[in-house]
Amino acid sequence: MASIVITGSTKGIGFGLAREFARLGHKVMISGSSDASVETALASLQDEGTVAGHTANVREADQVQALWDAAEAKFGSVDIWINNAGLARTVWSIVDTPSAEIQNMVTTNMLGTINGCQVAAKGMLKNGQGKIFNMLGGGSDGETFPCMGVYGSTKRGLDYFTNALIKELKDSPLIIGKIRPGMIITEGVVREARADFENFQKSRKIMNNLVDTVDTVSPWLAKEVLATEKSGRKIRWLNGSKIAGRMLMSKIKPRPDQFEAFGL
Repeated sequence: MASIVITGSTKGIGFGLAREFARLGHKVMISGSSDASVETALASLQDEGTVAGHTANVREADQVQALWDAAEAKFGSVDIWINNAGLARTVWSIVDTPSAEIQNMVTTNMLGTINGCQVAAKGMLKNGQGKIFNMLGGGSDGETFPCMGVYGSTKRGLDYFTNALIKELKDSPLIIGKIRPGMIITEGVVREARADFENFQKSRKIMNNLVDTVDTVSPWLAKEVLATEKSGRKIRWLNGSKIAGRMLMSKIKPRPDQFEAFGL
């Protein structure tokens, strides 16, 4: 069974992945930026399998190293490292985005992932094996969306960064991959929708055809991560054919509202 570290895994898709890996019998180290969030997540996962937790701010390289050290001390090795920690603030245009929010997104999404890749790659090269996956998202393929200029730019940058890492480590035993989980209804999505409910309502009908829940997507993503044996692979849940199929089906039979269960 694999030993797996997931950053930003106290909620959202990171939490869902942690739960699925544990249910499959793997050893999982979850991480969040506060002791309280880690403790709450561990309490929710206590009956799922072998799960430990460690608090780490991914913006700080020494804290990311401490996360690696904690996982290695607990499990003996780290086989899979998933850089999932990220922030999305999507209620402002580029011009109106507060400078503090820009800094938070850039440092968490970009610097946090770079820190994670450096720490994990060094440790795995020393151990002679391992898989590293970076969580991408809207904008990573060059798409542009309203009020996602800063967030999308960080994800586009991460795509470039991951491609560079793949090339640099092509002659090593490490496997480097990308994950595009699709449009998942998470706590962050609900928060952003409530913050700008009027605009959310305008796009609700289209969004309803594309979104999925953490419970739906996590099992598939977890199995694909475990099955990946070639560097450079992109694990993508919401591909072009799936989007086209859902949009076509919506004209025949409207999809049940996916947001109601989240109080939207």
